[in-house]
Amino acid sequence: MEPTHIRFGGGATETILNPLVAVWMVVAIVLILTLPRRSLITCFLVSCLCIPVAQVVVLGGVHFTVLRILIIAGMIRMLMERGSATARRFVGGVNDVDKVVVLWTLSQLVVFSLQWMDSQALIHNLGDFVDAFGGYLVVRFLITDREGIRRTVATLAVICAIQGVCMVSEQITHVNVFGYLGGHTVITIRDGKPRSEGVMGCLYAGAFAGASIPLFLWLWKGGKSRLLACAGLAGAIAMAIASNSSTSLLALGGSLVGLAFWPLRKQMRLVRWALSLTLVGLHMVMNGPVWSLIARIDLTGSSSGYHRYYLVDNCIRHFSDWWLLGYKYYNDWGWDMWDLCNQFVVAALGGGLLTLVFYVAIFSRSFGAIGIARKQVNGNRAEWLLWCLGSDLFANVVAHFGINYMAQMMMTLFPLLACISIAALEARQTIPKPAESSEQAQLAAPSEAENMFWQSA
Repeated sequence: MEPTHIRFGGGATETILNPLVAVWMVVAIVLILTLPRRSLITCFLVSCLCIPVAQVVVLGGVHFTVLRILIIAGMIRMLMERGSATARRFVGGVNDVDKVVVLWTLSQLVVFSLQWMDSQALIHNLGDFVDAFGGYLVVRFLITDREGIRRTVATLAVICAIQGVCMVSEQITHVNVFGYLGGHTVITIRDGKPRSEGVMGCLYAGAFAGASIPLFLWLWKGGKSRLLACAGLAGAIAMAIASNSSTSLLALGGSLVGLAFWPLRKQMRLVRWALSLTLVGLHMVMNGPVWSLIARIDLTGSSSGYHRYYLVDNCIRHFSDWWLLGYKYYNDWGWDMWDLCNQFVVAALGGGLLTLVFYVAIFSRSFGAIGIARKQVNGNRAEWLLWCLGSDLFANVVAHFGINYMAQMMMTLFPLLACISIAALEARQTIPKPAESSEQAQLAAPSEAENMFWQSA
């Protein structure tokens, strides 16, 4: 039976706000409105990713989660920024990734509202729109340069280090310390194996941690924050293992696979064609469709890979039901089909084909930006940053086939997209102009006296 809170009309009937969370939220709002822009990303991400999403303020029947309140505060701060120029608020101006994110959120809002034609559905969808549209804009506003990327990754490392310790403790004590702040109070045990919940839940916490590993490796190689990077790596691995879910381990594996292709970074077009042809070949010779391989994935001995395959299979077979305005009766497709544990299926059923295309375009444009920027900085230290960002993005794509990205999980994806935009922008800015290149080369060329000096040194 589908839980009442999955779509709309359910949830808390009154405010649920732990006193410690209330104080934390007020302090965070004050800091968001007063701190310098460059320092805000740490406060914002720590508050968004360490406060349980179940903490909510109910006003007139409308739910304002703490996450949503923090996003609204961030949007107010963004509007307070001096000057109204878009380029001032978003470094480099609006790029292709920004455009498709906005189109995805708008399409989802319009199509879902038309699908239900219900005032309660509209109110619920407006809240989701604020979470997605506002959350992305705030993060895009706060990350402004390479130092902002480093600060963001360092913040994620701190979060993983803290939550990693707590989730390992949960394995031993079966007590979730975040339950004291309103998080999951009862640990999930599947086939006798405890699944640590942390603040985000076992599936989301493990997938977020597993996908973040490439960024922590970049931070470690940078040399400035190696101790913090090691703490983040240890915490992320602990989170992925303690969650005891195949999706978490697949996200971790996706990170490692992405990093392993570093030596072949200049042959990725060939790799993509080889992968595509392999999948087509398997589809032709297998007894079932190629996506039935999902059913064979079980890395913990207690995974529900068949359910995830059945969900994708039903979505493909019922294309005529959802392509125009999505579909709201998917729970009639079969047992437990209300559990949309696949983000691409969520985009399709919630917003139709147009919304799905826009959502896939987010990853297409992001990978494209990384590929172009990598060629521009070929041989530069920035190339490793771009590759780590791409590996993280690939791991998120892998995780999409095992979980749906709720609002708090989206706040782990949006910083990655913002970092990709900034890294790609800086790569473009490092390319010398044709008229300047020859002059710069002459200025950079050492004189004979300089050569003698360096040889003697």
